[in-house]
Parts: sequence; structure tokens; C-alpha cells
Amino acid sequence: MILDLHTHSIKSDDGRARVETYCGWIRKRELQIEGFVLTEHRQFDDESDYRPLEHEFGLRILKGSEVETDYGHVLVFGVNDRMRAAFDFADIDLPLGLVLEEAKRCGGVAVPCHPGRPRVGMCAHFAERGAVDGVRVIETRNGGSRNGEDAAALALAEKFGYRGIGGSDAHLVSQIGRCATRFEGAIRNEDDLVRAIRSGKFEAIRWT
Repeated sequence: MILDLHTHSIKSDDGRARVETYCGWIRKRELQIEGFVLTEHRQFDDESDYRPLEHEFGLRILKGSEVETDYGHVLVFGVNDRMRAAFDFADIDLPLGLVLEEAKRCGGVAVPCHPGRPRVGMCAHFAERGAVDGVRVIETRNGGSRNGEDAAALALAEKFGYRGIGGSDAHLVSQIGRCATRFEGAIRNEDDLVRAIRSGKFEAIRWT
């Protein structure tokens, strides 16, 4: 199953895409992805119900979050009430170690995203401050990356033995599906997604 693990809707402060428009674009353009994860900035959207859109378009629509840490931005999957109580998703300087540990303790998984990006990626912080225990997976394919950023992420993954996921980091409709992650099995819900990421049985892919 192929999912875009990093997308933003109008729920994010800089998102410009409606979820239903993403769905229509995927079908109109016959993109290869079978669903996507909404990782809204500094929040978890527990209000929106996308099941009608899933049924209408035959896509899987899951939810996560993108939080900000002292080592750059991090995608969080498997968000639940325990995790939301464990740390403040709106904090812009969360300790990376805390997010990794609490996400795992609460049944989820945290994945540093666009690590090669200046200031908001992990590579620059590693160079200055060293590695952080608990990182197992990073985003190695990001649809918004500029020249050299994904290469830096891949080099970091190779150096430390990290697995790599892919996501478009879409903020506009036309950006969705540029990068994605191919899983060996079906992903029906957020729990399946967490288990699949923890298993390491996936690969990051990029089409454009």
C-alpha cells in the first residue's frame, strides 16, 4: 500500500488545500498513492471526520501531526489522548528526546521530517550537538526539498542506520503525492500505520 505520510490542509496555518480537493486531484491525475496522512502543524485535528470522503473516493485518510522540537520538525503518528497530555503540541521548542520517548510510551511513533532542511531539519542540529537516542526512522524523501536536502537526509540515514519514509509535505493541492511510502501490507488505520513504521518494512519513493 502506498501512502503520502506528510500533508497539510487548511487546518494548518500555511495550508492552502481542502481535503476533498486533495482527493479529487488524486483521482483526476490518477496518482499512484492510495491515501495520505494529514499532519497539521502544531496540533492534532480531532474534530474532522473524513470517513465520507474515504468512501466517496476510495482513499485512506489518516491523521497525525507535525510538531516543532529543538532538533527540527517531527511527524507524530498514532496520536491519542495520552500523547496529547504528555507534551504540548503547540510548543515550538519541544525536546526531541521527550517527543520520541513519549510518542513511543503512548503507542505512537515520532519521525523527524525534512532533516536536510536548514533550521527546521535535524542534520544541522546533529552537526552542532550530536545524535539523539531513540531516532529509528526519518523522512528521507520530501516533496518540498530543495537541491541537496534529501541527499543530506539519505546520508544521515546511512550513517546512523535509520529507515526512511517519504511524504510530499504538500501545502497546495498540486503538491500531493510527489513523495510517498510503500508498505508491504494494507494500512487500515493509525494503529496499522504505527505498527508498519515500527516494523521497518517500507520504502520511501519519489516520482517528481
